[in-house]
Amino acid sequence: MPSTRPRGGRIENGLRKRCATPEKTPRSGHSCAARPHSPLRMLHNPCPRCFGTAPPEHAHTTAHRPHSGPLAPDRISASMTESPAPPATQPRSTSSPTAHVSARSVAAACAASGRFALAIIGPGALGLHFAARLEGVVPVALIARDAAAAARLRAGVEVDGRGFRPQAFGPEQAPEADWVIVLVKAGDTATAAATASRMRPLGVLSLQNGLTGELLRAHCAAPRVDQGITTEGAYRERGDRGDRVHPSGAGETLVPPGFEAVAELLVRAGLRARVAPDIAHARLAKLLVNAAINPLAALFRVPNGALLDPPHRVLLDTLVREALPVLRAQGLDLDEAAALARVHAVAHATATNRASMLQDMLAGRRTEIDAITGALLRMAADRAVDLPAHRAVHTLVCALEP
Repeated sequence: MPSTRPRGGRIENGLRKRCATPEKTPRSGHSCAARPHSPLRMLHNPCPRCFGTAPPEHAHTTAHRPHSGPLAPDRISASMTESPAPPATQPRSTSSPTAHVSARSVAAACAASGRFALAIIGPGALGLHFAARLEGVVPVALIARDAAAAARLRAGVEVDGRGFRPQAFGPEQAPEADWVIVLVKAGDTATAAATASRMRPLGVLSLQNGLTGELLRAHCAAPRVDQGITTEGAYRERGDRGDRVHPSGAGETLVPPGFEAVAELLVRAGLRARVAPDIAHARLAKLLVNAAINPLAALFRVPNGALLDPPHRVLLDTLVREALPVLRAQGLDLDEAAALARVHAVAHATATNRASMLQDMLAGRRTEIDAITGALLRMAADRAVDLPAHRAVHTLVCALEP
């Protein structure tokens, strides 16, 4: 007897019900083929079929949503702002293959799309330190001063005792990138901002010394432009076999809200990083540390830790005490004991580090004294406050510059 069930469903209580049969997708194709994968999005929502992480005995039987673009900050876990970052020695995640794509797969996608998940402008000691650590997590574009400098970097540099061949570019060849970290000297901020704009990023984050955020925003039209801080330490030395970069103190990197994706990448690279809602306070605290440590390290030509010993300690503490009232008027919420403890802790944590101002002095370069001590002196002048000790070290450092 032929079936009386109507086509397209079944009769139930006199009404036609459609069968809830899932729509099938042919085994030979899947929806990701229609659009390229964004490198940073793949780190969080990879397609097992595309990157070879799906078990071979299971085929793609249902369609899935393609990766439609770069990872937006609101897709990052809120936990980045709720708890301290793990220590620098914490191992990387060993989650399942579908949770995080291998760096090799992301590199292949970057090569195909021409867009990097992350770029660093400024291949100094700290820039190379960050790039070498991050390269194991996501491909990094390193932007050098010019094409010749980029070629030298691609030939290889030693970072933390290991050979490192960065994907280096000159400014005119800089690729597009989702996020850009600026680590150039303060005097090169405007030029770096223009380069960053051409890379069409979601955001540009300065981790420079001094207060460069306003200048960066004036020359960069990215959707997000802001300044964070880092107390990571590294120094560079030249030898017969080329340059060597030595990490010299595990510090912490604080980023403003909106840069959660950058903080997460740093954490995954084994660096301490977190989002700081009150980033303005953190920047003032960093300025206090820099204004106390950098000029003295440069003038006495000693590593940071030596400033905790006589005869340097009295000068270090004098600079802290003199700067504190001016910075407190700007919003720094530290009393004298806390301010001294903050500066001493950084000097101890980076005891073997050569401060950036010392590295510049030894290399015969102009220092960032105007961006650090000069910024403090300008704040004091606005309030008609004299800072004789800071004025003296500013004069001495300027006199020793080339």
